[in-house]
Amino acid sequence: MHAILLGAGFSKWAADLPLASQLFDFDIEPFGVREQNKLDRIISLKHQWDCTNIDGLAEQFISYVLACGDERSKKDILWYIVRRLSAPYIWYDNYPSRIRRHVLMIDEYRKWDLPGVRLASDFIMQCGKGLSGIITLNYDLLLEYGLGSHAFNYGIFGEVLHGRGPYPVSQWRSPVTLTGQIPLVKLHGSISWDIDGRYTDGRMGLSGKALIVAPSPEKIPPSFLVDQWYLSQQILQKVSRLLVFGFGFNEYDQAVLLHLQESGSHLEEVAIIDVVSRKLEAQCLWPKAEIETFSPPTDRFENIKVWLRNGY
Repeated sequence: MHAILLGAGFSKWAADLPLASQLFDFDIEPFGVREQNKLDRIISLKHQWDCTNIDGLAEQFISYVLACGDERSKKDILWYIVRRLSAPYIWYDNYPSRIRRHVLMIDEYRKWDLPGVRLASDFIMQCGKGLSGIITLNYDLLLEYGLGSHAFNYGIFGEVLHGRGPYPVSQWRSPVTLTGQIPLVKLHGSISWDIDGRYTDGRMGLSGKALIVAPSPEKIPPSFLVDQWYLSQQILQKVSRLLVFGFGFNEYDQAVLLHLQESGSHLEEVAIIDVVSRKLEAQCLWPKAEIETFSPPTDRFENIKVWLRNGY
């Protein structure tokens, strides 16, 4: 049995979604004056910070704003992060009186035409046999789009999501229910969640009210995601093999690293997919495990499939 751990490098590979270092390219299309004002404030704030932090990291900028900024700046930075990750999956329809925005529903048919969805789906399907769960630090909906509500759950089989079904089907006619067998754990939250529940789309990516942990230094697990961390612990403790894709083992992810080290202390084999070798960092976490490394797949995942088959 094996589990999958996905970091930002997976979404970068599949859909060219930005890494933390690329977040502040401001590549979004503001919708109306209110969003334009928010974007202008973030651009100005980032410029001011860059002037006194020449080699500063994006994570440090986010951490600074969340720790020292006023309430409006804190809301703006969280709005921008989720808005930037939602941007490729927003679509518009024209009504006689106005244009409306939508973020793709999890079961939306038009998702297959957008960046990365089919590639993400193909990757998970290749890893399907013996898969005990997927753990991710990403808040985007690539996995939900690629799997569909029939293939995954957030830890509760049969959970009914808030919101509409695939546009324009009403939620009341066809409630979206998670009936899949694959547990999907989102350690840092999701653009489809808020404090009140989980939704059929990434609408919180438009409002900026998503339940997420921003990419900044963390020392303890967030209390509002305790169920996700517990589910991750359960998955890691029952598998002997872990496939890691695009996770940077960054020092500022202190809570995550400790969680992986403790919950995965009995791991026997770890395979790491990354453009940079992470073998040394992984060996520090799991000194008893056999570590193998792979480049991101370009040949229908042949090398990775061989590693997976060797576990049976």
